[in-house]
Amino acid sequence: MPATPAWPPKSAPRLFVEQPLSADAHITLAAGQAHYLIKVMRVREGDIVILCDNQTGEWAATASAVGKRDATLTATQHLRGREPVPDFWLCPALLKKDRFDLVLEKATELGVSHIRPVVTRRCVADKLNADRAKTLVTEAAEQCARTALPEMSPVAKLSSLLADWPTNRTLFFADENGGAPAAKTFGAISGPAALITGPEGGFDDAEREMLLAHPRVKPITLGPRILRGETATLAAISLWMGVAGDW
Repeated sequence: MPATPAWPPKSAPRLFVEQPLSADAHITLAAGQAHYLIKVMRVREGDIVILCDNQTGEWAATASAVGKRDATLTATQHLRGREPVPDFWLCPALLKKDRFDLVLEKATELGVSHIRPVVTRRCVADKLNADRAKTLVTEAAEQCARTALPEMSPVAKLSSLLADWPTNRTLFFADENGGAPAAKTFGAISGPAALITGPEGGFDDAEREMLLAHPRVKPITLGPRILRGETATLAAISLWMGVAGDW
């Protein structure tokens, strides 16, 4: 007997859409997404596209109308709900463009729930293109078949971040000057958590003092080797996820 084709097809394109999805909902795609489906993926009427709305989960949709520059999809079947996401925030200091792009993409793949970029005194960059950052995060989630997107906050100064910090959330501080072993500390503290990592030049003395004086901050060390900003960030996220049981 011939093998039964997988449904929905594994080759079906995946997109996050702004519109909440439901059975028989019609979704008119934005110009960029329509271009991607029509010109890049060569989607035609009747083809299947996988849609996610970051609320209800994942849906199979049929391309019900495809023009030269626009496309409309109709949601036909709910495939799975929105995935559970650990309550773990990332507060990365801004890095050079390509390195921070990597942090955004991989943090999304690893499952952080909220990204709150920080600007510090030694940051090479002091601005972040919010639309571009959202696109990077969304595309990373699409490529990895995620059904949830991390929330993105505007860039904040370190002092502002700490002043408004929630009283019930531990902030693990990846301190290059040392701290408690990360894995042991992650395992000993439960509840809402977050990680803050520094820029290429690290935190200056005043910033380090500010962090260590905060009642919710726990300094950690990631071992004896000096790690670049993006490496430290992704290593610490991975370690926390493993200790928390998400892996």
